[in-house]
Amino acid sequence: MMLFVTSLPFFLAYLVAPSSSENGPRIMLGKTTLIGRDVTGVKQDFFGGIPFAEPPLGKLRLKPPVLKTHLSVSTLNATDFGPACFQAAIPPNRLSEDCLTINVFRPSGIAPNASLPVLFWTYGGGFNQGESSLYNGSTIVAQSIARGTPLIYVNFNYRLGPLGFPQGQEADDRGALNLALKDQLTALEWVQHNIGAFGGDKNKVTVFGVSAGAIMTAILYLNSPLERLARGAILQSGSAGTSLTFNAARREIDWQNFVSGVPHCASRAKSGNTFDCLRAANSSDILQGLFKSLDKAPEQFGFDPTLDGPSGLFPDIPSKLFARGQFARIPFIAGTVLDEGTVFTPRTINSSSKFRDAIIANFSPPLTTPSDLRRSVDRLFKLYPDVPALGSPFNTGNETFGLSSVYKQAAAIHGDVFFEAPRRLWMQTASAAGIKSFGYLFTELDPANAGTGLGVAHGSEVPLLYGHQANPTPSSDRLSKIMINYWISFATSLNPNDNRGIERPQWPQYVPSNQVVMQLNGANLTVIPDDYRSEQINFINSSPSTFRHRR
Repeated sequence: MMLFVTSLPFFLAYLVAPSSSENGPRIMLGKTTLIGRDVTGVKQDFFGGIPFAEPPLGKLRLKPPVLKTHLSVSTLNATDFGPACFQAAIPPNRLSEDCLTINVFRPSGIAPNASLPVLFWTYGGGFNQGESSLYNGSTIVAQSIARGTPLIYVNFNYRLGPLGFPQGQEADDRGALNLALKDQLTALEWVQHNIGAFGGDKNKVTVFGVSAGAIMTAILYLNSPLERLARGAILQSGSAGTSLTFNAARREIDWQNFVSGVPHCASRAKSGNTFDCLRAANSSDILQGLFKSLDKAPEQFGFDPTLDGPSGLFPDIPSKLFARGQFARIPFIAGTVLDEGTVFTPRTINSSSKFRDAIIANFSPPLTTPSDLRRSVDRLFKLYPDVPALGSPFNTGNETFGLSSVYKQAAAIHGDVFFEAPRRLWMQTASAAGIKSFGYLFTELDPANAGTGLGVAHGSEVPLLYGHQANPTPSSDRLSKIMINYWISFATSLNPNDNRGIERPQWPQYVPSNQVVMQLNGANLTVIPDDYRSEQINFINSSPSTFRHRR
C-alpha cells in the first residue's frame, strides 16, 4: 500500500464568488458578446465559465484538448464559474465532464489596449481534485490597482484523475498521457489568443500555482512551449521532481480499476483495448469508473504525471534533464512551507521498519539496483532518526501530539524527499544556468493548526496569498499583504522588489554565490541561508534518481 494517504486540503472553500449585476460588463470575443459581472465591493469585472477547448466528450474523450479560440454563439452568459471537472471531492451536481473553462478577473473600466500583466493560476489537489471556483482572485487584483500596478488574474479547470492523467500501456501506446498538462498548455494558448480583448498583454503572463498546480507548471519547464506562453512562474510547494516519475505501464492496475468501474466496459478492463468502449460510454458511467479508480487505488496519487518519451512533455527523470541543460529559461519564484510532509503522513504510523519497507516498495524498481536502493534508504534513516526533536512539525521539541514518534520522523522525510530537496536542486540548477530566481520558506503557523501535529502545513500560504484567512492574526495579516505585494511585483516586473505598494524587505536573488531564501513570517520576515538540513538534503540530491521524488 502507498504510504502517502492524505490529499491536499481545500483551504479556500469559503472564498466568495463574484456577485451579479443587472448591467454587467460586456466584451466582444470574436463575434461573441461575453456578459460578465461586477465584483462586489471592488471596481472589478468578472468573466467566467468561458470554454477554452472543445468538450472532451465522446470521440474527444481521452484525447488532447482541442483549442477553442472562438465561440459559436452570439452571446455567452459569463457571470459565474463553470462546473468542476469529474472528481470525488465535490457533489456530482456540481460536476461536468464538459469542464474545460477559463475565468478572468480584471480592473473595471480599462481600455482594450491597456496591455496589463497577467497572473495565471493552476490549482492543486493531488491531480485528482480541485476547481477554479475555489480561488477568487479579486483581492490580488484589488491590491494591484491600489499599488498602481494593475494586473489581470486568470484561472481555469483541467481534467483530473484517469481523465487527466490516464495510466497503463494502452494509454502510452495511444499517446494519451499527461492530458491535464495539455489542458494547461491549451488554456495558456487561449490566453495568447484572447487576453488582449480583456485588456491584457499576452507577452506578460506569469504562471503560478500550488502543489499539483506547481508541479504541472514545473514540468512544463522540461519540454514544452512554455517560453512562448509565459515570461515568469511562481512555484508554490511543487517542483518537477516532486511527483513520482514512472512509465505509464507501472500503474496498469489503476487503469484497470477505472475501466472495471465503467458498467458497459468492465469486461474489457484487462483487454488492453479499452479506449473505444470508454469513448462510447455516457458521462455518468465514466464518473462511476472514476469513483472506483480512486477508491481502489493502491496508491493515494495513482494518477500523477507520467514519463511520456523523448518527444513528450515529461521525457525523463527531471534530474537527468537538468544535467543536460534541458529546461526553459524563464525567471521564477519557488518555495515551500516549513512542514510539507505532515498532511501526507498517516497519523496512525508507528513503525520505523514498516515505514522503511514502504519506501523501498514504493520506489522500486529504481534506476539503481535493489541493493543500492536499500543502502540509500539505510543512510536516509540514519540522517532522519526516530528522535522527536528532529522531526516535523519542526521546532516543536519532544512534543509528539499524542502520536507515535515515528510520525514526526516520517513527516520530516516526506517533506524533504518530495518537496525541499527537489526545490533546492531545481534552484541550484537554474541559478547556475543564469536564470533569475527567488526562493522562500513560509513559516507562519495558522493558529488552527497549533497543537495538532500539522505545524506549518502544506498549502498554509494559500489563504494569505488570496487574502481570505479564516482566523487572521496581526502577524499573518501583515504577511498576507506583503506576500501579495511580492507576487504582484514579480508578475509586473519579474522582480519582487519594485518598491511599490506596502513597505517590505528586499528579497535577494538566488545565485550560486549567495544561496538564500526569504523566510515568510509576519513576525520575523528575514533572509536566511538555504542550508537548513544541508547534510540530509545534500544526500537526497546526491542521487535524485534513486528516490524518484514522490509526493
